[in-house]
Amino acid sequence: MTTNSATPQRLYLLQLSTATIPVAAGRTLSMVCVCYLVKTSDDKHILIDSGLAADASLLPGMPSNDDRKNVIEHLADLGLRPDDIDVLICTHFDVDHAGYHDAFTKAELVVQREHYELARSGHTRFAPARAHWDHPDLRYRLIDGDTELMPGLTLIKTSGHAPGHQSVLVQLPQTGAVLLAIDAVVMQHLFTPDRQAWPMDDNEEQLRTSTRKLLDLVEREHVQLVVFGHDGQQWETLKKAPDYYE
Repeated sequence: MTTNSATPQRLYLLQLSTATIPVAAGRTLSMVCVCYLVKTSDDKHILIDSGLAADASLLPGMPSNDDRKNVIEHLADLGLRPDDIDVLICTHFDVDHAGYHDAFTKAELVVQREHYELARSGHTRFAPARAHWDHPDLRYRLIDGDTELMPGLTLIKTSGHAPGHQSVLVQLPQTGAVLLAIDAVVMQHLFTPDRQAWPMDDNEEQLRTSTRKLLDLVEREHVQLVVFGHDGQQWETLKKAPDYYE
């Protein structure tokens, strides 16, 4: 992305599917599968993740396809086609985050080098969506660590859920700072310094380090809103596309 003076103007939250997951006797957890769209002041469009592919085989506990609305349909509702996406931020290549990457062949895809190289090495975790994120027509930009993609939009390396996972900090004109935690913190109740890893998390020590990093960022950057990656209960309270934060 060559624009230097543009800034984020709108943030759309795209809710792709929901599921109720049993977690204990008599208890359930509301989870969502999501992605995000940023519109900039120079009318560019930055997509963050692309959701679960239609051909995906679901792992236990993942949100289902039953009520799914995919990213292509969401974009169409906003008057956009895949070719209108200028940048696709890849937070990580889990099957519920990278399932439509191959639709965005006109975009620049931005991913942490550590994550990309691990996935390309043949790691089995990222194999289910490989046909979508490793398509030969895709153009990747590899970054190392925290990176300001443009003024007001910063990628935050948050390993733990997966090596080279990244979260996203967006500064909006009216709302202020919004942190998209993605899968570094999937549920609001996990946003604590001493949290424990979930089964799909790769490294508990790194997960806690990343969580503390985000907690510090929230205080330092006066973050007004933290959006947690799969928290269905929180998502019920948020503005969702076609509505937006600005």
